[in-house]
Amino acid sequence: MERKKIRRALVSVYNKAGLIELGKELTAAGIEILSTGSSAKTLAGAGIPVIPVESYTGFPEMLGGRVKTLHPRIHGGILADQSDPSHLEQLKAQDIAPFDLVIINLYPFSETIASGADYAECIEQIDIGGPSMLRGAAKNHNSVAVISDPSQYVKLSEAISAGGFTLQERKELAMATYRRTAEYDIAISDWLASELGQSDWRAQVWEKLADLRYGENPHQSASVFKNKGGETSGIATAMQHHGKEMSFNNFTDADAALRAAYDHSEPCVAIIKHANPCGIAIADDIATAHAAAHECDPVSAFGGVVAANRIVTLKMAEKLSEIFTEVVVAPGYEAEAIELLSKKPSIRILEIANFKISSEELRPISGGVLIQSTDLIDAPGDNSTNWQQVSGAAVSADLIKDLEFAWRSVRAVKSNAILLAKSGASIGVGMGQVNRVDSAKLAVARAGVRANGSVAASDAFFPFADGLAILIEAGVKAVVAPGGSVRDEEVIAAAKAANISMFFTGVRHFSHA
Repeated sequence: MERKKIRRALVSVYNKAGLIELGKELTAAGIEILSTGSSAKTLAGAGIPVIPVESYTGFPEMLGGRVKTLHPRIHGGILADQSDPSHLEQLKAQDIAPFDLVIINLYPFSETIASGADYAECIEQIDIGGPSMLRGAAKNHNSVAVISDPSQYVKLSEAISAGGFTLQERKELAMATYRRTAEYDIAISDWLASELGQSDWRAQVWEKLADLRYGENPHQSASVFKNKGGETSGIATAMQHHGKEMSFNNFTDADAALRAAYDHSEPCVAIIKHANPCGIAIADDIATAHAAAHECDPVSAFGGVVAANRIVTLKMAEKLSEIFTEVVVAPGYEAEAIELLSKKPSIRILEIANFKISSEELRPISGGVLIQSTDLIDAPGDNSTNWQQVSGAAVSADLIKDLEFAWRSVRAVKSNAILLAKSGASIGVGMGQVNRVDSAKLAVARAGVRANGSVAASDAFFPFADGLAILIEAGVKAVVAPGGSVRDEEVIAAAKAANISMFFTGVRHFSHA
């Protein structure tokens, strides 16, 4: 592979890490260095020969540094196609020497925003000359190698030792440069949009973390990407302590399990299978919560995904190690818990230290994407003090607590959803049915005799009294639902006739995806 020798370099970097070492290496290789402002001063201060840009262009840096490289002698040297004789003749006529290497990194715009800087300071951190030179060098990769990040200095060092970059390497550097400038422009446009309250345009950068063995099914290809510059603590970037590689379905179920566990502030464990809960429970400690969640549906919990919102203790791990589990994810683990669970060769042990529920949800559709605010349990109607009791006698504090638990838990169940609960644990879940009657039947069937004396939550209103009648017949003594049906009076009448306590929240929690 033919390598293009590096004779002349333009250096202008905000991040000075490794700059002096780089300058020494360029000089040792006989590469002439032109540099700007503080970069030139840093190099010169280390005794490295450098030509300041202003002495080369004959034009002083001005406007507080806003103008220093926007000059034909700079951009001509960057953009000249060195394989085109006419370009070389024009450079010679204007006494311009071509560059073989451009090393630029940009002003830290995103970091400035994150620091809480004021508007004027953020504006000053929008780099103009840097992106212009980077784009020019990337366009002209046939002649110029472009380094856009200090992480690429290793590649540069290797290329210098090898006698220059190959065309393929310069293409790859150009691609990385355009990605970097695109991310930079996205950060600026998003910030300005937020300042203006605009939401009519969206862009996002996704960076591949790994290819997966396959997707939901073996014939589907799949990869996992992280949201670059967005949410930093999620299932995509969880630390894996042990186990086989994560699959597509492992990721989706683990994400759902995390969300279900973190819907609760008390120690909580959620067990998910095919994106639906087969057990959710809260308790004073995480081991007790796990045992109660597993008891809801032990058959379905086999091969499930377990999420905890507290550190997994040895006591929880002892119970968990007895059950075939695909994935366990938690904010941390006792050392003895990891040691015990790691004896199971297949279980994937994931850690997410600072998980937060995302404020937005994106859902691809054909030809576009739907974006909605996340269905958080934070509306006034999610607080039991704001519920409207529409039937039955006053209930105890313990029963209210169970109703609150059921209401928070039913959010994680696919619609139509009915969840039965007792003593801070789900005991029967009816999910994903096309009518609420079937969901009620399924929840009751899974609860069995435990349904008697339990409470129930419905993610949306009862359109008729028939679904409620199934719960009443099973012995449910209190129900929480949004209300809002045109037949609410019919439903309330059925509750009153059965002498059960019913509460309306005024808010629903559909989950269709």
